[in-house]
Amino acid sequence: MRRILLLLALLGAAGAAQAQIRCWNDADGKRACGDAPPPGAKVTTLRGSTTPDAAAKDAKKGPLTPAEQDQQFRKRQLDAQKAADKSAAEQKVAAEKQASCAQARDALRMFESGQRVTRTDANGERYFLDENQIAAETARAREVADKTCN
Repeated sequence: MRRILLLLALLGAAGAAQAQIRCWNDADGKRACGDAPPPGAKVTTLRGSTTPDAAAKDAKKGPLTPAEQDQQFRKRQLDAQKAADKSAAEQKVAAEKQASCAQARDALRMFESGQRVTRTDANGERYFLDENQIAAETARAREVADKTCN
């Protein structure tokens, strides 16, 4: 009887003696870890004791049925498809933005090159832009390039 009581007492003490690792920043700003932090230190516990209730919540109820396995598989497939669709949409937007930026920079380069620039009027005839029109188009092209490239 005494041996059983002694064994139970030792098992109870072993559970209570389970160490918790605590970390804190010391006066020099260095991170220190141990089981007894100084008073007034902001402590972070790295490993705590697990209680039987917490272990029971995390434990599975048993092997999954084929229907549950199929349901989880379909959920993983759906999640993967959604992630792929989102990634493809982001890549498409990025490609469109890059193309718009390149087009705006090309237009700006054309206006800043000093070459004569032509336009077509309502009758289908070409005409050359004068310096004021080129300056206005250059300012507009610079504004569009700044907006689309940033």
